[in-house]
Amino acid sequence: MPKRTRNFQPKLIVKMIRDNFSMKYKSTLYKFLSVAFGCACGVFLSSSAHRIPPISGLYLSDSLPVKDSLIYDSLSEKEKRFPSHALSGVQLAEGLEATLFASEPTISNPTTIDVDHRGRVWVCDAYKFRPTIHGYSQTRTKKDRLTGDRILILEDTDGDGVADLTKVFYEGPELDAPLGIWVMGNKAIVSQSPYVWLFTDDDGDDKADRKEIIFRGISGASHDHGVHSFVFGPDGKFYFNFGSEGKQLLDARGRGFYDKFDQPINFRNYRNGMVFRCDQNFQNLEVLGDNFRNGLEVAVDSYGTVWQSDHDEDGNEGVRINYVMENGNFGYTDEMDGTSWRVNRTNLEEDIASRHWHQNDPGVVPDLLHTGSGAPAGMVVYEGRLLPRKFWDQIIHCDAGPGVVRAYPIQNDGAGYKASMLPLMEAGKDSWFRPSDVCVAPDGSLIVSDWYDPGEGELELTDQNRGRIYRIAPPKTPYKTPTFDLTSPEEAVLALQSPNLSMRYLAWNALVRMSFKAEPALSKLLHQYNADPRMRARALWVLNNIEGASAMHLENSFRNMNPNLRITALRAVRQRNSDPTEYIKRLTADPDPQVRRECALAIYRNHTYEALDVWLQLAQQYEGNDRWYLEALGIGAEGQWNRVYKAWLERVNDPLAKPAYRDIVWRARTRLSIPHLAELASQPQVPLQERLRYFRGFDFAPQGYDRSMALLGISQKPLPDRIEVSKLALYHLGKDFIRDSYWGKIALVKLLDDTYGTQDYLELVARYTPVFENDRLFKLATDQPNTDLGRDAGRQLLRQAPNSFVWDKLGKSNDDVQLALVSAIKAVGSQKSLTILASIAAGTTFPMHVRIRAARSLGGSWEGEDFVLSLLKENRLWGEVRAAAVDGISQAYRKEIRDKADQYLDFSGNNPTSKVFE
Repeated sequence: MPKRTRNFQPKLIVKMIRDNFSMKYKSTLYKFLSVAFGCACGVFLSSSAHRIPPISGLYLSDSLPVKDSLIYDSLSEKEKRFPSHALSGVQLAEGLEATLFASEPTISNPTTIDVDHRGRVWVCDAYKFRPTIHGYSQTRTKKDRLTGDRILILEDTDGDGVADLTKVFYEGPELDAPLGIWVMGNKAIVSQSPYVWLFTDDDGDDKADRKEIIFRGISGASHDHGVHSFVFGPDGKFYFNFGSEGKQLLDARGRGFYDKFDQPINFRNYRNGMVFRCDQNFQNLEVLGDNFRNGLEVAVDSYGTVWQSDHDEDGNEGVRINYVMENGNFGYTDEMDGTSWRVNRTNLEEDIASRHWHQNDPGVVPDLLHTGSGAPAGMVVYEGRLLPRKFWDQIIHCDAGPGVVRAYPIQNDGAGYKASMLPLMEAGKDSWFRPSDVCVAPDGSLIVSDWYDPGEGELELTDQNRGRIYRIAPPKTPYKTPTFDLTSPEEAVLALQSPNLSMRYLAWNALVRMSFKAEPALSKLLHQYNADPRMRARALWVLNNIEGASAMHLENSFRNMNPNLRITALRAVRQRNSDPTEYIKRLTADPDPQVRRECALAIYRNHTYEALDVWLQLAQQYEGNDRWYLEALGIGAEGQWNRVYKAWLERVNDPLAKPAYRDIVWRARTRLSIPHLAELASQPQVPLQERLRYFRGFDFAPQGYDRSMALLGISQKPLPDRIEVSKLALYHLGKDFIRDSYWGKIALVKLLDDTYGTQDYLELVARYTPVFENDRLFKLATDQPNTDLGRDAGRQLLRQAPNSFVWDKLGKSNDDVQLALVSAIKAVGSQKSLTILASIAAGTTFPMHVRIRAARSLGGSWEGEDFVLSLLKENRLWGEVRAAAVDGISQAYRKEIRDKADQYLDFSGNNPTSKVFE
C-alpha cells in the first residue's frame, strides 16, 4: 500500500531555494548546483533517516502564517485556502488557542476521527467521499483510486501540537468514506454501511493484520444516513447509531438479534434512525430509541446519559439536540402511519422546527434544543479540566453547516433538561471551515477535524483535496500524554478518570480483570465525598461489573445525596441479571424528578404487580407541565396501558380534575381513556385551540367501536363551536369510516346541511367527495360564478362528477345557467375543464353568445393559454369563436403568449366544426 509518512514536498524545497537566493549569478553551473542542492535536501529530509514537523505552510504557498486580520483580508481567495493561513480564518472562544495539527496533502476529507490512549489521532481519510454523487471530478491517480480510502495514524512526537509522523493503518478498495472509527488499544471499529469492521494490529507495527465483520446487512451504503461511530460508555458497553437509511442490523453471520426480553428484534417495529447499545463482544444488542432522521454520533456521559444531535431535512432550520430517553420515540415521522411531518394534522406546531419533529404529539420525547439550520456531525461530552470552566462537563458538537464547534451548557428542567449554545470555535473569516468530528485527547485538549470545503453535506461537497485537523487548548499548552501502569489498581483508577475514551476503555477493562484487587482503589474514589461526582460514577460502573463486590457499593449509592449518583446506581442495577424492582421501589418517592423519571423508564415491559405500584406512585407525584416526566410515564406503561389506566382511575376518581390528570389521559394508549378524551375535546368553556391536543390524541387511541362512537357523539353535541368541532370529529373518524358506516354518513349529511354555502361545506365535500352532493355543487357554482366560493364549487364539481353529469345539467339548463358554469370553471385549467369549454365553443348545440363566452374563457388559466395557442396554430378555430379565443389570451400575464396571440388577429376562416374537439 502507498505510505505517506511526511507532510513534505521536495519540489517546494527547490522553489524556496530559487525564490530566496538573489540568483545574481546566472551561469549554468550555478543554476545546476542550486537545483542539485535543493533536491539533495528534499531527499534527505523526507527520508526515514530524518523526521521534521510537517511544514503545512509550504503546501501550494511559501508564505508565512498570516496573523494580522488586515493582511488576511488582503489575500486572494486562492491564497486564503493555503494551510499556512488556516489559523487566521477561524475564531476561538476566549482562553483557547489552536494549532494546525495536520492538513493537506497529508489528509483529505477527514469524515471521522478518534484519539487513542497515546494521543495519536486516527483519521478516516475519505478522498472517495460519495463517488456516485461527485464522480471523482478531482482525481489523484488511477492507482490511488484503486487502492481506496485510508485510515491514518497521526502522531505529534515532540509535543508542539503539530503531527510530525504519519502512518497508514489500513488502505483498501472496500473503504469508501467510512463514517465512524473507534480505537481501543490495538483494535479499531470502523463503521461503513453495509458493514461494521473490527481491525486488529496483532504485532504492534501500527498496521492492521486482521479485518473481521462484526455487523452486516445495514442499508445506506454510500449514504450519510447509514451506520456511524461507536463510542465507549461508562458501563463498559458500546453505543452507536444509524440514520434513516440503516433499516436493519445483522450479526457477522447474517443472523438477527434478540432483545433482553428474549424476543427477536423486529426492525419493522421501529422507524428511521436508531440508537443502540451492545456488549463488548457485540452481543446483547439493545435499541435505545428510534424515529430519528440522521444522528452522526452519540455521546455518553459518566452517568450513562446518552446524547445525540439529529439532522433535519435541509432548509427547515430544525437541527436538534436530544437527550436519548431510553425506549423513546423521537418523532421524525408520524408514529402511527409513518407519514411525513409535512402532512397536515390536528394541533400542528407553530414553528417549523417543532413541527418537523412532531413535538405536539403524545408519545414523542421532547427535544433538548433546536439549533437552526446546519449539518450536525461529531459530538463528545467534555469531562476534562484543561479547557476553561464554562466548557466542563458539557456536550461539544460540530456543525459543518454554519461552520462552528459549540458547547451546549445543560441545566436541569423538571424531569428533563434545557440547554443553550456556547460557541467554542467558529469559521470566522474562512467560510470553508467545516468541522466534521471532535474528540478529547488524553491531556484534555480537543482535536477537531475539518473536511474544509465551500459546501457542506454529501450533496454540496466540491473539494476533494483538502482537509485539516486542529488541536484546541489554552495558550502555550504543550501536547503531552500522561502514562499509567494499568497493572496497578491505583494507577488504573487514575487512568479511569482520563478525559480520553480510549484511555478509559483500557483502564475499565484492566480494573474489571483485577476483580477484588481493584476494589479498594475504586471504593476510595466512589466514597470520596469531595471528588468529582462524574469520577465517582465511573468507579461505580466498574464495581458493578465485579461480581461479589458491587452489592454494598450499590446500596450506599442509592442513598447518596447526589441525584446523579442515585440515577447511576439505578442504571447499573438494571444492567445486572437480577430483577431490579426492589431497588426501583426505593426511589419512587425520591424528591428529585429526574430520579423518578429513571424509575418510570426502569419498569418498561415489567408486568409485575410491584411495577404497577411503582407506576401509580410515580403518576401520583406528577404535577403537570413536565413533558419529560409525562413521556417517561408513557414509556413505563408501554404494553400494559389497560391495567395501568384502570388502576390509576381507581386512585384518582376524577381523571379530569387536574391538569396533570388530563395530561395522563392525553398520553394514554387504551380504550379506557377514550370517554375522557371525548369529554376533554368537547368542553365548551375551554377554547378550541387548547382542545386540539385531545382531538389529536384520538389518532393514538386504539381503533374500534369505542373510538368511533365517541367521535360521533362529539359531532352531535350542541356546542357553541359545533361546526368546527364536528369537522374535527369527522376528520379523526377517517374517510373509510364515513364511507362505509351508516352513522358516519348520517353525521356527514347533517354537517353538510349545516354548512351549505360556506367554505366549510366545500372543505367537507373536498375531503369526503360525496357524489350525492353533485347537484348542490352545481347549484353553488352557477349561483355564485364570480366568487371564490362559486369557482371552488365548480372546481370540486369537475373533480368528482362524471362528464355525463355535467353535460346532462348543461343540456337541461337555460342560457344564464350555462354562462354561469362557463364563468365558474374558466380558471380551473384541468384537462376536463378545457375539454368542456372547447366542446361548448366548437359545438352547435349551444347559443352563439354561450359559445363565444366559452371560447374567451378557454384562456382563463395558465394551462388554458397554452391550449388556445395550440388550437390556433393548428387552425382549429374560426370566425367569431376564433376572435373570442384570441381576445381571451390577449391580456395574458406571459408576454410570449400575448405576442403569439397578436399573430392570429386575422379572423378569416371557415365555420367551426365540432369534430375538432371530439
